[in-house]
Amino acid sequence: MDRIVRATERTTPAANDDGFSLIEVIVATGILATGLLSLAGVFAMGMVHMAGSSPGIIAREKAREAVESVHTARDTGNTPWAKIRNTNAVPPGAFLVGEQPMYAPGVDGLVNTADDDDLGTAGLEKLPGTDNILGTTDDIPLSDYTREIQISDVMTDYAPIVVNPNLRQIRVIIKYKVSGGWRTYTLTTYISSFS
Repeated sequence: MDRIVRATERTTPAANDDGFSLIEVIVATGILATGLLSLAGVFAMGMVHMAGSSPGIIAREKAREAVESVHTARDTGNTPWAKIRNTNAVPPGAFLVGEQPMYAPGVDGLVNTADDDDLGTAGLEKLPGTDNILGTTDDIPLSDYTREIQISDVMTDYAPIVVNPNLRQIRVIIKYKVSGGWRTYTLTTYISSFS
């Protein structure tokens, strides 16, 4: 009853299913590394977008203020309808052409006009500093921002195509720097000659 093991009958160990082969480990590591690198890229993009969120909000509000400035020009009556256009228009208007530094409004209270305060960085619009009080020494000038106000006539969309004398398009373009690169915020609206 004892079993006799012959020389030709060797006991071989069963296939080992307890671990991973080296190839399986390399493939799994490659897949994991690819996933982690992709996740790191998405995280980096999120950080860049998050860094631009506050400057983007500032750009949006400054564009809105510029549109309000054009409406103020119309509503106060100090600027006639014929002057609510750019300086290169015929007849010339009150609003400067092209990108302008973010200067504070001048005596007329309108932005991007010839009387804006142009005292270098001292004349730039500012944000409150660390004390959150505007008008103190720690205020931050908006030196990385430019503003352009484009005012153009609107054509009728029916024949004959002519200029609508009571309607103009306002396009405000704010350019601002985020992480060394420039971004643009554009606000387009219309203004009529009627208040």
